[in-house]
Amino acid sequence: MSPTSPPPPIRLATPTDLPSLPALQLAAGEAFRSIGMAEIADNPPPRAEDFAPHQQLGQLWVTVDDSDRPQGFVLVRLLDGCAHVEQVSVHPAAAGRGLGRELIDHVAGWAAGRGLAALTLSTFRSVPWNAPYYRRLGFRELPHEDLTPGLRQVLTEEAAFGLDLSDRVCMRRPVTAAGQESVRSSE
Repeated sequence: MSPTSPPPPIRLATPTDLPSLPALQLAAGEAFRSIGMAEIADNPPPRAEDFAPHQQLGQLWVTVDDSDRPQGFVLVRLLDGCAHVEQVSVHPAAAGRGLGRELIDHVAGWAAGRGLAALTLSTFRSVPWNAPYYRRLGFRELPHEDLTPGLRQVLTEEAAFGLDLSDRVCMRRPVTAAGQESVRSSE
């Protein structure tokens, strides 16, 4: 994305978007292979129909190209009074243009409009495009004693799935009444 070009459109996902999301998530996950995490890259993505409940609740957004094809998506759910970011994926062909940040900022604006306290997520501590990236977007790591019951449950589910909890971290980004502008101005 050039400095003068507008950000790509972000919109709520439609039922016609859902079939493209599993392949998009799988393609985005290939980056894990390059850092020795093939088990993450090989993990099958959700099926198109698994995205449907989130789409129907209005908690799934896509960023699209000029032909209205999804290039990235963000899926959230309400958790402990926050917008919990379950998944952010950007196709490798569209990576490096700020689409992930735009998706997160869009969710921050949505959450602010609903009076939610924060965005939360769980991610890999040591993966460069995970926790270090989210820190740059204004997220802060939560100490174990500050984890909400919902976040503790997320970690329990991740452990049952086989993820190494020593490399997992829960993060939180407060939502301001003005949305995300304060984070952008601090970058």
